[in-house]
Amino acid sequence: MTTTGLVVAAVGVLLIAIGLARARAPWARYRALKSQEDNIARYESWRGGLRDTGPTGASVAIEMLRSQLRIDAAIAGVGVVAALVGLFIR
Repeated sequence: MTTTGLVVAAVGVLLIAIGLARARAPWARYRALKSQEDNIARYESWRGGLRDTGPTGASVAIEMLRSQLRIDAAIAGVGVVAALVGLFIR
């Protein structure tokens, strides 16, 4: 393995760490909002159905968190690719 390969692999590992670190908080908030939204849906079905079909603040926040998680996953994905490429550079 050459020095260039080690540097590329190290950058890949760094990108993986950055992607995962950035994704921790949005993932936790996404799970909490999704759980709350599921609970509300169960309650409303028990009461006889939805009263309002428009977007809620929670659904908008969930979409924003999903887009943030996609960006973080892309960063980590680029890191995985870079780490693998770094291992095979000769």
